[in-house]
Amino acid sequence: MTFENVGPASDVAKGTALQVEVDGVEVAIVHADDDNFYAVRDECSHASVALSEGEVDGCTLECWLHGSRFDLRTGEPSGPPAIDPVAVYPVEIRDGDIYVSTTPSNGVEP
Repeated sequence: MTFENVGPASDVAKGTALQVEVDGVEVAIVHADDDNFYAVRDECSHASVALSEGEVDGCTLECWLHGSRFDLRTGEPSGPPAIDPVAVYPVEIRDGDIYVSTTPSNGVEP
């Protein structure tokens, strides 16, 4: 599995998301309320807008446009209007930097 360094973990405050590019794909890096870092495709599967502009709530990321919530661990939406999951990428923290896999872990293609 190939991982890319996307920057210091200190750049993503707890409860926020940041858009980065991983292998040519826009990905939202999320520092969730459980203090873990997650990475999901930065595009709502319903409205094709940036999820990184939405709100973090627990281990979910809410789309700012229509309110769809996506589980950061699985990519699954918790209810309409989105019905399709978003890609989820494995994350590692190494020496204070965030590394994101170039391959989704949930089988969803970016």
